[in-house]
Amino acid sequence: MNVLAVKHNFHFLMLRGCHKMIEEPGDNGAKRKNNFLDTTLRYAKRWVKFTCTKKKLYKRLPILSWLPGYNNHDALGDLIAGITVGLTVIPQSLAYANVAGLPTEYGLYGSFLGCFIYIFFGSCKDVPFGPTAILSLLTHQSVAHLDAPEKHAILLCFLVGIVELIMGIFGLGFLIDFVSGPVSSGFTSAIALIIVTSQIKDILAISARGSTFVQMWRSIAERFYQSSIWDAVLGICCIVILLILRMISSFTIGPDDQELRTKKQKVINKIIWLTCISRNALLVIVCGLLGYFFSEHAPFQLIGYIPGGMPNVQPPPFGYIKDENTTITFIDMCTNLGSGIIVLPLISLMEDVAIFKAFSQGKSVDATQELIAIGIANIGSSFVQAFPGTGSLSRSAVYHNSGVRTPMGGLYAGILVMLALFFFTPYFSFIPRATLAAIIISAVVFMVEVKVIKPMWRTKKSDLIPGIGTFIACLVLQLEIGILCGIGINVVFILYHAARPKISVEKLTTHCGIEYLMLTPDRCLIFPSVDYVRNLVTKYSRRTENVETPVVIDCSHIYGADYTAATVVESLTKDFEIRGQPLFFYNLKPSVYAVFEGIAPTNFVVYYAQEALDDLLKERGYLNHIKRVSLSA
Repeated sequence: MNVLAVKHNFHFLMLRGCHKMIEEPGDNGAKRKNNFLDTTLRYAKRWVKFTCTKKKLYKRLPILSWLPGYNNHDALGDLIAGITVGLTVIPQSLAYANVAGLPTEYGLYGSFLGCFIYIFFGSCKDVPFGPTAILSLLTHQSVAHLDAPEKHAILLCFLVGIVELIMGIFGLGFLIDFVSGPVSSGFTSAIALIIVTSQIKDILAISARGSTFVQMWRSIAERFYQSSIWDAVLGICCIVILLILRMISSFTIGPDDQELRTKKQKVINKIIWLTCISRNALLVIVCGLLGYFFSEHAPFQLIGYIPGGMPNVQPPPFGYIKDENTTITFIDMCTNLGSGIIVLPLISLMEDVAIFKAFSQGKSVDATQELIAIGIANIGSSFVQAFPGTGSLSRSAVYHNSGVRTPMGGLYAGILVMLALFFFTPYFSFIPRATLAAIIISAVVFMVEVKVIKPMWRTKKSDLIPGIGTFIACLVLQLEIGILCGIGINVVFILYHAARPKISVEKLTTHCGIEYLMLTPDRCLIFPSVDYVRNLVTKYSRRTENVETPVVIDCSHIYGADYTAATVVESLTKDFEIRGQPLFFYNLKPSVYAVFEGIAPTNFVVYYAQEALDDLLKERGYLNHIKRVSLSA
């Protein structure tokens, strides 16, 4: 039973008890009030007892399932994975804050508390909670054009968490099922190109603006003459180094079988892998030292001052004073954020579920629990001045390859981020902006899903239409409008297939040797398709050599019907009766039969055994008619 049903029963029992108390004669007001409170408390206890079972508690707090069996091997695996991901998340968080259009420290603010919360509520060990490229870009599009973008971003984080939590409580995780694979691929690929474009300005050290792909490139072209050669050289060199290290990460020394490798080969392979996995952190350190060396007269742009220490723990801003005569209320801020409050939760769930499917090894995805986990994580992060986050696919790959055993790996990654906030923020100011831009470009360029085009072309070419449509719409329009266009194209395809069912036609023979036409629709009959089916049935039935050849409609695949279908079936039976051509329905499901019978159509005949067809023809005198025709011949 879902949450809505439980709440409905609880409210129904309360109202029934209150109604019973009100109707009792002779009660005074005080007695009725006490009875009402007692009844409410009694039914509340029943509801709590029904919903707060051990099974539900273990399902909603997954930590209770794996923590009792936690051992030293798990702790070691989580420690190594957590530190490895921590070295990745720190430079990425700094860069994602730049993508979101926020001060650099906000990326670190969103990379520690959510990790701690996810340990308790998360159901996937490979999900490292924090800022991601897609959510950073969506946050930028939601707050960049507003006054006080930092305040709006923090409130957006809180509201996104609330929406995700509500969706999880009411089991609305199924909504992502409306986003098909082609639409998701087109959306992700478009976002990757937009993010790369947004970072080109830091590679060239120019101040380009724009909310769409086309606007950004137009702005870059207008200001290209202002670009800095040193920033461009540094950025391109960083991209090349990162890509080379990424390629080397899959390189191993010695035999393919690990058991045949020597101890020295294993150590060298581990050092190579760890170096390549930590490439972002190593690059930030090297370029930071380079920036420190040229700090007084740096030929490239540096990040600049970053406030040190932990953020203040405080509620998200539910309003603020813009100037002496203007106060921005909570409603005003929500209105300013617009559709981002709804779009970001859905996209964050898409990212999180994608990670789950990639690394769950066949385990079923609990989208409801993931919504609850990332929702509470975002709510908590908003109290430490963070912008929205979710699981990161690139960091999840690092987690998985590092041998993470449980969600406890997020503890060590979060602690590493906190240490960076306490001790290393003064040194982050020397990091060149081009380096952070290179980290983002080298990470998101592989999100362009070119590899899915060939399989789509081989399997079903029409799937390319919603994918390419989403891709183009997201590049030209706002992202939320682009993905809505992709979903709309998908819905149109679904409706078209529903309105154009396929009908197989067979010429069969009864046990008595009578030929008949068997028509088999492959799906349900609903209003978009019934007229099409009627026309096909009429066309096929008139193509027979004998106009009196019986026609049987096999309803084995018709699992649903509506009023419009019933009216069309009524008119179809009348048409066949006027022509004198027998029409029968075979294997009609009881629920569909009840819909058709509601119109009370004439000559509506249904049978469920093949042997019954001869008897039906005999009842209608069709066999005798055939014998007379054959004798006269």
